[in-house]
Amino acid sequence: MNEILFRDVWWIFAVLAVASYFVGCFNFALLISKIKHKDVRKMGSGNPGTMNMSRQFGLKIGAATLFLDMFKGGAMVLVGYFVFRGKVFAGTDFLVSDLARYVCGVCVIVGHIYPVTMKFKGGKGIASTLGMFWFALTCDYWWMFFAALGILVLTLLYIFKSEWGSMGSLFGVSLLTVAQGLIFYFRYAGELNNPYVIAVFMLLAFNCFLTWFAHRKNIVALLAGEEHRTSVRKLSHGKKES
Repeated sequence: MNEILFRDVWWIFAVLAVASYFVGCFNFALLISKIKHKDVRKMGSGNPGTMNMSRQFGLKIGAATLFLDMFKGGAMVLVGYFVFRGKVFAGTDFLVSDLARYVCGVCVIVGHIYPVTMKFKGGKGIASTLGMFWFALTCDYWWMFFAALGILVLTLLYIFKSEWGSMGSLFGVSLLTVAQGLIFYFRYAGELNNPYVIAVFMLLAFNCFLTWFAHRKNIVALLAGEEHRTSVRKLSHGKKES
């Protein structure tokens, strides 16, 4: 492992963070709806994300939006990982890539939810967060690809059975956050007071908070019994919801 000092690479972190934010600002839901000569922000819930795209344009378009946003969330994770792969911060056993990939990933989510290109009114960050964790966890262990896939399938099954899209999404994000948190906990059990370890846990917690905060209206509506249901059965048969 090569040792490096943060003061020597802070500018790389800054460049990656800014680049990741602007990658996050690119909204596939808006692009696809524009291709169809419509604006998803003026349709249904007005949210430029997977659920609203599925309701307005059908399940296939919704699935395409989901996977494109997932790739967006994971692409910069890989950039951060490979830029610092095989390096540790001097005097510690902390992998620089562990911090870099989540700096990149979280900045993508911030850009997706609060894009400067859309007057800071973007999507809710679920698909991009799922992609971020899927790619990041696979960087830890190759078999985590299948574990993350399993969590995604459980999330989709929950939405299919309950028809609560927002809660199913938050369920999936929370499970993935816990999974990555446990990996870091056991990896750095001997140096949990290390500032870099604390920083990466704070990034995980911040991202989880962001996605829950972005769904605050959905949570209130759900508690009031007014949350809009998403029937995957109807969408799979080409029945679009209003």
